[in-house]
Amino acid sequence: MKEFSLEEYLSNGVEGVVKGMINASIKYPKASVFMIQHGIDSKKARVIRHQLEEEGCHIPPFLIVSITNQCNLHCKGCYARANYSCVDGASNDGLMSASNWDNVFSQAEELGIEFVLLIGGEPFVRKDILEVAAKHRKIVFPIFTNGTMIDKDYVGLLNKNRNLMPIFSIEGKQRTTDERRGRGVYEILQKSMKELRNKGIMFGASITVTNENIDEVLSDEFVSDLKESGTKIVVYVEYVPTDEQSKSLALIEKERAKLEKQLNEIRRKREGMVFFSFPGDEKSSGGCLAAGRGFFHINAHGGAEPCPFSPYSDTSILNITLKEALHSPLFYKLQTQGNLMKEHMGGCVLYEQKERVEALLKESL
Repeated sequence: MKEFSLEEYLSNGVEGVVKGMINASIKYPKASVFMIQHGIDSKKARVIRHQLEEEGCHIPPFLIVSITNQCNLHCKGCYARANYSCVDGASNDGLMSASNWDNVFSQAEELGIEFVLLIGGEPFVRKDILEVAAKHRKIVFPIFTNGTMIDKDYVGLLNKNRNLMPIFSIEGKQRTTDERRGRGVYEILQKSMKELRNKGIMFGASITVTNENIDEVLSDEFVSDLKESGTKIVVYVEYVPTDEQSKSLALIEKERAKLEKQLNEIRRKREGMVFFSFPGDEKSSGGCLAAGRGFFHINAHGGAEPCPFSPYSDTSILNITLKEALHSPLFYKLQTQGNLMKEHMGGCVLYEQKERVEALLKESL
């Protein structure tokens, strides 16, 4: 039996993602031209990662970055507010500057990182950083947004820079979405989607899946609504509890199996759309892909963290290179001591090991 290769597994997965996005962009000429070019760049990035792997340095193809700690909404169960990485009345003081992020994105290109997911807070609060990201044409920047801040100027920015791809957060239909995100948010989302669709700008949707909305968001009716809206990329994110009271909303193993099974059915039926689940099938990837296995997270202050749901850092990207950050003591311990391979409830293997991760962090500092 062939030995499992994480690098090959991830690169094959990225190849499938890129092919899917090329197919999804066919009716959007500008997006299609960009994605075809990215397909060429993707092959070159894979060669870079493979060469570094041969040298003993594993490079994940994905990076997640929080470019702000500000947001204009107060969504129920927000993990960013629960761990105080998103706060009201925050300023940009002490946060990574646009120049800092420009440097990070340049390093990411050099290492063969293909996708940098922009999160927050609300990423559209930081236009200066989005403008910097737009310059890095070899990277695709999915922007996870609540969709309420996309004005005429932003539509222009997105229209000129097809490597910036908004991913709208939606919880289901109007009642479900407004219940979590605030009255009127669903309607604003629909208007933003319509405007981008009319401009031929490729966008997606991010759905936080709980045991309360799982049937709704997997239904033919809801997926049809997304397709009608022009949504090309759909990301199903398993809910991660923010406290003991919200643990009951997390998916149990039976529901996680249901999510994967129905997603496979949806993929077969819905051509012209790309569907993902996060964290997805951890068994096939040898465990959770956080802490540098498949991705890691950089917070708004520059701290390198295993993932957004595990906000612990012993390393600042302001002091070392991106490549060096991948070898942080905390990441190494999480990868080698079995923490990423444990069975767990809910969407995050490290959430249930909070005390253990905190102990490993103390050892690393």
